[in-house]
Amino acid sequence: MKTPRILAFGGSLRAASFNQSIAAIAADGAREAGGDVTLISLRDFRMPIFDEDLEAAEGMPEAAAKLKALFLASDGLIISTPEYNSTIPAALKNAIDWISRATDPDEKPLSALRGKSAAIFAASPGGYGGSRALTQFRPFLENIGISVLEEQVTVAKAHEAIGANGRLLDPAQEAAVKALGAKLVAKLA
Repeated sequence: MKTPRILAFGGSLRAASFNQSIAAIAADGAREAGGDVTLISLRDFRMPIFDEDLEAAEGMPEAAAKLKALFLASDGLIISTPEYNSTIPAALKNAIDWISRATDPDEKPLSALRGKSAAIFAASPGGYGGSRALTQFRPFLENIGISVLEEQVTVAKAHEAIGANGRLLDPAQEAAVKALGAKLVAKLA
């Protein structure tokens, strides 16, 4: 049995991101289930808005190339997204747009994404917990060749649900997040 390699991150650039906390909790669950997990912060991969003219003139930005390499090295993804105006944030979409690009003539588009499996989460200060963002995020990921686990976890009123230590205050909710991270490992093993 192989050890699944999983890339985990929150889809927000905010330093105290609720979604980065959720990604970290899910990463713990994946590690406990035997996954080799790399937890990153999208904040560390700043890149310009995707623009084909910029790409033609300058190539892929260094941060996008580094992020793409992490995606290429992974079997699965743990992504927790915030909900900005009822959808996923531009930074998350932009990162995926950049890494979807082929960087040499023999590479097929979407090679860093197609065939991966993902567990998705959302956390939001609102009462819906990011569920509106996930209803758009799931088909987006599936359309680019990522198999998304059927289950998903949302955390409503995240500012009240997540403690100062970055952990969920409700043990059952924390267990649900960890269990979905573990389920991703089971699917990939």
